Amino acid sequence: MAGKTIDVPSTQETTDLGTGRDFEAEVIVFNCDCHTYQEVITLFCQIIPGMTPPKAFELAWQIDHHGSASVFQGDIKQAENIGNKLATGGLRIEVRH
Repeated sequence: MAGKTIDVPSTQETTDLGTGRDFEAEVIVFNCDCHTYQEVITLFCQIIPGMTPPKAFELAWQIDHHGSASVFQGDIKQAENIGNKLATGGLRIEVRH
């Protein structure tokens, strides 16, 4: 080891203790194997503002293959409203604050 220089990575100190999120809450949908892709896509497009069929399919695929997906991010009241409607449609959801 004599004569070799070692590059030591520099460190940065972070003092920001925020969440790193720019939204108040999100709606997570979990896989339940009890709905077809079309049922999930239809629910998403009817309930989630701005949802399109291609985006809804992408989220349904993610839920099916990864177990869950964040389908909405926004203010708490709207997230809870969307979560309640999706749950009424039979989906397993969680609203995270």
